[in-house]
Amino acid sequence: MGLFDVFRKKPKNRPMYLYSEQELEEYESYVQTCLGSYEQVFHEIASPDVHLDVLPIPPDEQMPFYKLVTMGAGAYRMNLPESMQGYDLEYAEYMIFVPADWNLNSSDEKDYWPMRTLKSIARLPINADTWLGYGHTVSANAEGSPYAENTSFSSILLVNAADRYGRHMQLKLSSGRTIRFYLLIPLYPEELQYKMEHDADELLDLLAEVPGFDVVNNDRRNAVADHH
Repeated sequence: MGLFDVFRKKPKNRPMYLYSEQELEEYESYVQTCLGSYEQVFHEIASPDVHLDVLPIPPDEQMPFYKLVTMGAGAYRMNLPESMQGYDLEYAEYMIFVPADWNLNSSDEKDYWPMRTLKSIARLPINADTWLGYGHTVSANAEGSPYAENTSFSSILLVNAADRYGRHMQLKLSSGRTIRFYLLIPLYPEELQYKMEHDADELLDLLAEVPGFDVVNNDRRNAVADHH
């Protein structure tokens, strides 16, 4: 058994959650209609639970930045509390926006952290037997330190994703499952604190005053610390 065979071996008794071929076709078609076409796919080599690929959708006139979109997370049914059931929130995929000049092929943490964060968020519901949805925040680590040495962002906020026409993204597959799409917004510590003391909607009102807040920008204005 070679090194890669070890990595490919699935842990015992851990099921795999996969889209069917039909679901994958419908998913890819929907994403391209909503966000644009893509040539490349960042394929996952070792998949312990879901097969989590990332689609890097190139910048265009309407959305002049890269849209990194997960494909595979929505095959897993999240464990929702009873109070949240009945709203089609069980299945989700995630995305994060990075600038057109971002180095997507670098493994250096200063370049890779948005991708790493996207993938770790997508697996969080599986690993923690929980769920994610609108308004949830997740810290980079237990210490609350930044994602990388070149950024002060230390958490993310999940908001409902919109397509190139500003429409709410939600896919009803022919298999019956509804996939919700969430956009990851990186936050400064002060912004996370504000959200905890108020709520996601009030923080978003402040963020909306910051141009391009929805695209990763290590130099973007702090919506709370700079708010007067």
